[in-house]
Amino acid sequence: MLVGLTGGIGSGKSLVAELLAEHGATIVDADVLAREVVAPRTPGLAAVTDRFGPDVLRADGSLDRAALGRIVFADTVARRDLEAIIHPAVRARAAALTAAAPPGAVVVQVIPLLVETGQQGNFDQVVVVDVDPEVQLSRIVRRDGLSEAEALARLGAQASREARLAAAHVVLRNNGTLDDLAAAVDRLWAEWESAGA
Repeated sequence: MLVGLTGGIGSGKSLVAELLAEHGATIVDADVLAREVVAPRTPGLAAVTDRFGPDVLRADGSLDRAALGRIVFADTVARRDLEAIIHPAVRARAAALTAAAPPGAVVVQVIPLLVETGQQGNFDQVVVVDVDPEVQLSRIVRRDGLSEAEALARLGAQASREARLAAAHVVLRNNGTLDDLAAAVDRLWAEWESAGA
């Protein structure tokens, strides 16, 4: 079974992925792959540097994510240019990892921009981790050390909550405790097992 897992920034996607992995799911995380494809000495990093210049590099030659983030979250064209570099490489790597999963596996692709990139039709199930907007904003500010304006800019670059929910087969609400979320994931896994996933 191929599952697309998504949700807005700060919703708890990574936590849900960890919980699903504990049940035995094979996790393919687009954020991890996005870091891999722009690691030092990769074609991806060369393309990013060609487009955005040397100011997006640290002294050691690695990508300065904060510097790049300041550019792309303030400029829609720049963000689209970055996505045109990163997304094809991430999709190719995700496809290879999915193909390598053992027969009968539940493969969960964690894709923050699943709805934005129109990939919801590629999955047997789309799971959306949903959180109330005010909880989400406070998590982003606290976790990432952003100002409220920076956090709102990042939220504005993503699909609306309504668009994500409209694409969902399953919605996991994450406004409560870790135990609440773990229980919801346990129930979801039990449903998949009973359906023969």
